[in-house]
Amino acid sequence: MGRRRVSVLSFRHAVICPTGRILNISFRSVFWDQRMQCPHCHRQVSASAKNCSSCGGHIPDGQYLLEDAGIIETALSTASAKQSVAARNQASPPVAKLGTRFTAFVLDTMVLFGVFAVADAWIFMRWGTVEGMALNLTTASLLLAWTCNAVLLFLYGWLLEASFGATLGKALVGIRVVKTGPRSALAAAAIRNAMRIVDGAGLYLLGAMVAGCSPGRQRLGDLCAGTAVVEEEFSTPKKALALVLWIAVLAGAVWQVPRICSGDNARAQSRYFNRVVVQVGRTENSAYFRVARLRFDVGLVSDTPSPARL
Repeated sequence: MGRRRVSVLSFRHAVICPTGRILNISFRSVFWDQRMQCPHCHRQVSASAKNCSSCGGHIPDGQYLLEDAGIIETALSTASAKQSVAARNQASPPVAKLGTRFTAFVLDTMVLFGVFAVADAWIFMRWGTVEGMALNLTTASLLLAWTCNAVLLFLYGWLLEASFGATLGKALVGIRVVKTGPRSALAAAAIRNAMRIVDGAGLYLLGAMVAGCSPGRQRLGDLCAGTAVVEEEFSTPKKALALVLWIAVLAGAVWQVPRICSGDNARAQSRYFNRVVVQVGRTENSAYFRVARLRFDVGLVSDTPSPARL
């Protein structure tokens, strides 16, 4: 009569033989807070952690059981493994500083301002009205401009970060957005940039506070999307290309906006959203900006002497 293989479970440890390989599960993993290794940065974290406190990477369920069973060899088991872990830690890019991220934000804002200026000028001249030296902005023109700016802001960050990991400003200062979770690059970048509506509260004060308190300097968008911003030195050709595109966008905006404003692109006003909300214009001696019943005048200095002085 042939022998059958029987699985034996004991209080101290369990011996499991489904495929002929013995897997020893330590008894202390049940009663003590065991340490395990992060599969991304290979630093030691708690066995109950869902995300690494150092890099923010997602830790799969049962990771510590695989290490206890010997399926995954821990980096602290041998001296050679310790050396490899140290080498990987040195090779991993450091987390980007908040000051560097702010510089990239300013550079990206300048580019977006040029894009917004072209789009808003076309919308205001098409859905607004011009009376003499005054431009009347209707409710429809303001709603369209706000919607267009929001879409352009989202597309700028989403497409560039999903494709190249960096916007123009990030490439110029040398930082990149990397994934720390299981989501695809498109999904992670979409969530990260959609959360700007929350992080941008108070001129990005909320996002800066969360990033300053986070171990990986991650704002809410990074925490929800599973991303982090790290330092990475781009090659000289990539930086040169980013700089050329950055200058080209600003120069194109300066060249195009006056031509859009000088043209007659106005369309017939609809019966809806045609109420004038903002009025911008100028008189002989001042420029004014009117919102509802509030009016702000700015005096203009002219070098031409008045007839009384001649």
